[in-house]
Amino acid sequence: MDNIFLLFLLLLPLAAPKGSHSLWVLATYIKGQTPFPEFSYVAMLDDVRIMYYNGETKTLHPRGNTTAEDDVFDSNVLLKISDYMQTSFINKWVIATTNVNKTEGAIALQRLVLCELRDNGDPGQMITRDAVRGSTTDELLYVEKNFTYQGTLNVSAPVLNMHLEFSMRRHEVLYQPFCIKTLKGYLKKRRTQINRKVKPKVRLLQRELSSGFRVSCLASGFYPRHINLTLFRDGQPVSDHEITGGDLLPNADGTYQMRKSLEISAADKHKYTCSVTHLSLDNKLDVTLEFDHGEPFKSVIASVLTVLALMLVIGAAVAIYALKRQHADSVKTGYSTASTSEESMATFRTDVNPRTQSVNL
Repeated sequence: MDNIFLLFLLLLPLAAPKGSHSLWVLATYIKGQTPFPEFSYVAMLDDVRIMYYNGETKTLHPRGNTTAEDDVFDSNVLLKISDYMQTSFINKWVIATTNVNKTEGAIALQRLVLCELRDNGDPGQMITRDAVRGSTTDELLYVEKNFTYQGTLNVSAPVLNMHLEFSMRRHEVLYQPFCIKTLKGYLKKRRTQINRKVKPKVRLLQRELSSGFRVSCLASGFYPRHINLTLFRDGQPVSDHEITGGDLLPNADGTYQMRKSLEISAADKHKYTCSVTHLSLDNKLDVTLEFDHGEPFKSVIASVLTVLALMLVIGAAVAIYALKRQHADSVKTGYSTASTSEESMATFRTDVNPRTQSVNL
């Protein structure tokens, strides 16, 4: 289930434009030996998980709320919509799995439902996208009372037209009004959580490869998810075909990360800059990497030689000081010995009787 949820998060930036808010439902209908309910879904406000539905027990489970949210939506209406969705999966199962090998284990049908509230308060698009084993089979788009369909399922035209007409009617009178009302209710309850801003931590990394180097621009720990990350070479944007990565990935704490990488040769002398703009930043954030890639250890060697030279100078100074100290101590010791001898002689002379004129041998 966590892998399915991660896939859902990766789809988020593709649909909700900056400045708008959206309510999402990711539903899964799965058959086979799995620990999951046959039918379940996760509901989200923008990228914040707010609810889980278990189709086996037909129960709604709030997620991440700090206050009561029973007044946000009519639970009876939501349970009715949940039953409609499960019935739709059951009816689609035979058609969607016609060309699928059912002996290969569990088979999952998925549905991504989105309703959008524009920044001016008007309803935006509503999307329903179905998939089998991760491949999209059909998509319904309802926006400003216009209804469009794209699909690959083998369904006759009369059956498809009847289905689309019925679905459009439900979007008009039930699905979109209920979704927008619920979205507005959750925005009031979770405004602080949704409107929080966390600044990205930006690093420009360099890793040695057998053929040269990989330069990577990494922005991590930011919220909300919208971010603009660009690699520059000597002040000019690096072409997209040279860049790898760029996927938006969720972190465990609810923030996001993005990495873009570029492989360069060992002889590359250019200056590379990672530039980031985000809602949490007053100005764009630039991080620059500028060094001679052809001699990656030059600065390290210079630093080591400098340290060694300083150690030699300090060692020589200590040795000279020690020699001078030893010489000074030797001179002082010699002077003391001579003084002591003269004092002894003087004492000897003083002890001789001045009246004695000769000494008998």
